[in-house]
Amino acid sequence: MADIIKNVRENIVLYGALAANLGIGVAKFVAAGITGSSSMLTEGVHSCVDSGNQILLLYGQKRAKRPPDAAHPFGYGRELYFWAFVVAILIFAVGAGVSVYEGIAHINQPEELKSATVNYVVLGISALLEGSSWTIAVREFGKSKGDRGWWQSIHRSKDPAGFIVLFEDSAALAGLAIAAVGVWASHHFNDPRIDGYASIAIGAVLAAVAVLLAREAKGLLIGERADPQVIETVRDRIAAHPAVTAVNHVRTIHTAPDSIFVAVSADFRDALTMGEGEALIEEIETSLKAELPQLSSIYIRPEKRENATKVAPYAAPA
Repeated sequence: MADIIKNVRENIVLYGALAANLGIGVAKFVAAGITGSSSMLTEGVHSCVDSGNQILLLYGQKRAKRPPDAAHPFGYGRELYFWAFVVAILIFAVGAGVSVYEGIAHINQPEELKSATVNYVVLGISALLEGSSWTIAVREFGKSKGDRGWWQSIHRSKDPAGFIVLFEDSAALAGLAIAAVGVWASHHFNDPRIDGYASIAIGAVLAAVAVLLAREAKGLLIGERADPQVIETVRDRIAAHPAVTAVNHVRTIHTAPDSIFVAVSADFRDALTMGEGEALIEEIETSLKAELPQLSSIYIRPEKRENATKVAPYAAPA
């Protein structure tokens, strides 16, 4: 029971979004069936896609926690990035695709809209639920962004679950606003085709969000370096050791949102013996892991500065 509670707390953003989207999706489909609104049907599909996305991210997080083995010595942490990319594809292919298709179909064969009251009630309830989920996502993501701007924090984030839900909920609120305008305009101007145009507009919003998410997920999947501050801390701590004459390069890659592999090339004093060098490396690794627990693997290679420059002239200082 304690493990379940801990899991819910750690994934409060995903569980909150999942609960909201499941309830909203059912309500939207009922409203679409009663009123014949294309934008409401589109919003129902949108909520179902979002629900499936949250389930995939939860599944990805579970798979990513598997321990390292012979086939994957650095663990399975990056599997979460794969599922994040799948989520982006689903938003584009299913969410945006169905929205545009339904919108075009409704424009070509418009159906007379029935009472808009049901739509307005469902849209209002949906806005409250989506707003609650969005507030949770903003609050949780805000805890990790520090003093950085929102877009910079999203671009640098290595945990896709947080910013994906943030994007999804933002798109959902925008979709609700578009759907409300579409329903109102269709009745006000007595033209059901407007509801179809609203559905296409919702699809365009989803497509834009999917492209942004795919771009961020692709970077994580290929492999991104650690935060520059972490890299600089590693460099400073090693360079400060009296037995180190120079730090040639510090290269990092995230193997999971909270796990970093570090490869360091450093020039040690020539007077050091083999045994002293081994002890020094062990000492440095121990102190770095104590200060930066996210460093899951540290590889320090003794290398003359001039040799490191010849082998890897492209290596940046950080």
